Amino acid sequence: MFNNLSDKLDKAFHVLKGHGSITEINVAETLKEVRRALLDADVNYKIAKDFTAKVKDEAIGQDVLTTLNPGQLMVKIVKDELAQLMGGEASGINLSGNPSIILMSGLQGSGKTTFSGKLALFLKNKKSKQPLLVACDVYRPAAINQLKVVGEQIGVEVYTEEDNKNPVEIAQNAIKYAKANGKNTVIIDTAGRLAVDEEMMNEISNIHKAIQPQETLFVVDSMTGQDAVNTAKAFNDILNFDGVILTKLDGDTRGGAALSIKSVVNKPIKFIGTGEKMEAIDIFYPERMAERILGMGDVISLVERAQEQYDEEEARKLQKKIAKDEFGFDDFLKQIQQIKKMGNMKDLVGMIPGAGKMMKDVDIDDDAFKGIEAMIHSMTPQERSNPALINGSRKKRIAKGSGNQVQEVNQLLKQFSQMSKMMKMMQGGGAKKMMQMMKGMR
Repeated sequence: MFNNLSDKLDKAFHVLKGHGSITEINVAETLKEVRRALLDADVNYKIAKDFTAKVKDEAIGQDVLTTLNPGQLMVKIVKDELAQLMGGEASGINLSGNPSIILMSGLQGSGKTTFSGKLALFLKNKKSKQPLLVACDVYRPAAINQLKVVGEQIGVEVYTEEDNKNPVEIAQNAIKYAKANGKNTVIIDTAGRLAVDEEMMNEISNIHKAIQPQETLFVVDSMTGQDAVNTAKAFNDILNFDGVILTKLDGDTRGGAALSIKSVVNKPIKFIGTGEKMEAIDIFYPERMAERILGMGDVISLVERAQEQYDEEEARKLQKKIAKDEFGFDDFLKQIQQIKKMGNMKDLVGMIPGAGKMMKDVDIDDDAFKGIEAMIHSMTPQERSNPALINGSRKKRIAKGSGNQVQEVNQLLKQFSQMSKMMKMMQGGGAKKMMQMMKGMR
């Protein structure tokens, strides 16, 4: 996420390394590189210029704190200003009204239909809502089919009128249907075009006037940079939307849209799409995003995702198994499934401070566990519960059944054994002993 921008900003801060104080000369040199990094990320020139001017005003005259060097102080100032540039604080979604009506807008290909499904799943799971998805794209039969597939995938009903070519009528009928069938949230997916045109804007404006939604969201492909910002302005002039959704942030995003859009339309970024899975949706936190851009990670989001998958009862059962030396490959498999539910692996690594920089050239596939899972699934139930049974002939069978080499099976068994020992050590005061051992090794 924003890897190129992160690298260039990191290089910009190297200018201050070794300096004992912040001066106008070294600040100007650093900020020149910061402005260049922002422009390369497709940030509007005026926004980049204003941003660096604010950072300069903050930096000049500040005393270097005793615990910080000039480079660290500059990073903090830039982080705070980046957060402000992107909105300052997270912005909630308006779910008043019965039903709450959410109108989705955006160009074709922005990820609008998929994100409508992600939002429905988010509201269903996190807000205990009963959503209804509505197909109002009367031009592309594929769009209606896509929404049906998405709805089936997440267990959310989809309202369609395939013979009706009037999107205003479809939207109004869907709201009546929602009221009659206990649906308290209506998410309306509208038609997109390849470019902004008068017909499209009139149509979505008519839908907006007819249904008076509590929330109108503009979905934008974050990989399109400054073009996305210009499109957002055109839509906002007509709709006066409530917030922005940034999709495809897991791709090679330049960052221009995320950094410029709030300044141009003065509307908050409310959600971001961080992957292909339907669960890959996050509330947008400007400060956390600023920290990630500057390579500081995002520990809070990582902990929140882990807590979402945490099951207290399962954790107690696991502790008992570890204490009795009964931790097996079935338990290991459950742990892998929980990690996978947290999101795509590259995104998770990016949340660990410093790890994103270290792993920037490493392609972390979402199927990183595929080989391990295949080996475990090739084991018998007895082997999974009692790994000590796995001898030479069994290893060959597991390797053949999973499409791996015997060496890889050996490696898995070795790693599993080490992990089991460490987990046992961490119980009953073992963590304290471990810390003492590490201190003694210094």
